[in-house]
Amino acid sequence: MVHSLRARLLLWLLLPLAAFVLVAGGVSYDAARQTANLLQDSALLASARTIIEDVDWDNGALIATIPPAALELFESPYQDQVFYKVLAGKGRLLVGAPDLPAPPAGLALPAWYDSRYAGMPIRAVAYERLLYDSGHAERVTVIVGKTMASRQAMIDVLWRPQLLRQGLMLALVMLLVPLGLTLELRPLMRLKDDVADREPTQLEPIRPDHLPSELRPIVDAINQCIARLKVHASTQRQFIADAAHQLRTPLTLLATQTQFASQCDARDPALFAALKGVHRTSQKMAELTSQLLLLAQAESMASPGVATRVSLAAVLSSVLEELIQAAQHRDIDLGAELDERVSVAGNAGLIASLASNLIDNAIRYTQRGGSVTALCRREGDEAVLQVIDNGPGIPAEARAHVFERFYRVANDTEGTGLGLAIVHQVARSHGGSVTIASGAARVGLIVTVRLPLWRE
Repeated sequence: MVHSLRARLLLWLLLPLAAFVLVAGGVSYDAARQTANLLQDSALLASARTIIEDVDWDNGALIATIPPAALELFESPYQDQVFYKVLAGKGRLLVGAPDLPAPPAGLALPAWYDSRYAGMPIRAVAYERLLYDSGHAERVTVIVGKTMASRQAMIDVLWRPQLLRQGLMLALVMLLVPLGLTLELRPLMRLKDDVADREPTQLEPIRPDHLPSELRPIVDAINQCIARLKVHASTQRQFIADAAHQLRTPLTLLATQTQFASQCDARDPALFAALKGVHRTSQKMAELTSQLLLLAQAESMASPGVATRVSLAAVLSSVLEELIQAAQHRDIDLGAELDERVSVAGNAGLIASLASNLIDNAIRYTQRGGSVTALCRREGDEAVLQVIDNGPGIPAEARAHVFERFYRVANDTEGTGLGLAIVHQVARSHGGSVTIASGAARVGLIVTVRLPLWRE
C-alpha cells in the first residue's frame, strides 16, 4: 500500500493518462486501418474500372486486354502481388488467374472482400458491367486482388507516429509531474518543519501566510488545537503557582513554630529530636515550594516578556553576597571574575534565580575546602555566565538527565532536584542555552550559560 502523498498523487495522474494513451492508441489504430482500407479499396476499384474499360467486342466476341495503367496503380516499395481475372457471361474466363477467389454469394457489386490466394491473404474487389454489341448485351465481371503488405505499411505509417507522440507525452508527464509535485508540496514540508521545530512551550499560532488555500483548513485546525493547549497549559501553570504560593505561608509559619518549640526547655530528648526533624522537613518543603513556584514562573514564559536591560555583573554580585555565608560555612573559596560591561535583555528576577541555583548547587556539591568561581564575559554577540568548581563533577552518563525535574546525581546532599531544571528553563525562555563540561584535568564541573546580549 502506497503511503506517500506524492506517490499517490502521481499514481492518480498517471493511471488516467495511461488509460487515455491506451484508448487513444486504439482509436488511432482503428482510424489508420480504416484510412488504409479506404485507399486500398479505392485503388482496387480504380484498377477494375480501368481493366473493364479496355474490354471490347471483336467480331461478336469479347476481347480483354490488360492496360499497364491498371497495374501501375499498385506500385509500391513493398512489392505487393496483384492478381486479376476477367469473366464474361456466366463465368467464361477471358483473361487472368482462373482460380482467383470470387466474392461471397449475395454481395452487391462492386463488392470488396478479404480472401486468400496462393497461401497469402489478399484484399479483392469484384466489379461488373453490361457491354452491348448490335443489340446484344453481355455481363462482364472483373476481379482484382492484391496482397496486404502496402496496406499494413500504410497503417504503420499512420499509426506509429501518433503512438510515439503519446508515449513521449506520457514519459514527459512521468518526469515533470514528480518535479511539479515536489515544488508544490514545499509549503506542506515547511508547515511540517514549523510544527516539528517548535519548543514544547511555544504555543503561538501558525501563520497561514503564503500557504495554498487547501492547507489553510489544516493550519486553522492546528491553531485551534494550539489555542486549547495554551489555555490548558496556562491553567495548569496558574494552579501550580497558586498552590505553591498558598503553601509557602503555612510552611513558613510551621518552621517558625517548630524552631520556637525546639528552643524552649524540653526535658524529653525524643520530643526535642522530633521537633528538630519537623523543622528540617518544613524547611525542605518550603524550599521545594519556592523552587516549584519559580519553575512555574519560568515555564509560563516562552519569552521573558517585557525585557529590560539586566547587568550580569550586578546580578552575580547580589547572588554572591546572599550565598557567601553558605560558602564560608563549608570553607568554600567563593570568587568572581565579572565584566561590568556585559548586559542581557530579560527578566532580572529570573536571571538572578538562574545564577543563584548554579552557585548554590556548586557550593552544595563541592567538598569542604574547595573553590567555586562565578564569572561573566562577552563572546561575540553572546553574554557568557560560567560557574566553575573543583568538586566531584557529574558523571558523563548522568549529564543527559541533570536538567530533568527532581533528578539528583547524589542523594547524600540536601536539595530539591529542581535547580538545574530551573536554570535550563530560564535560559531557554531568554533565548539562551546551558551546557555542562568537566573542569581542567577532568576535575570539577563547568556550567556555561549563553544568553543574547542587550541591544539598544
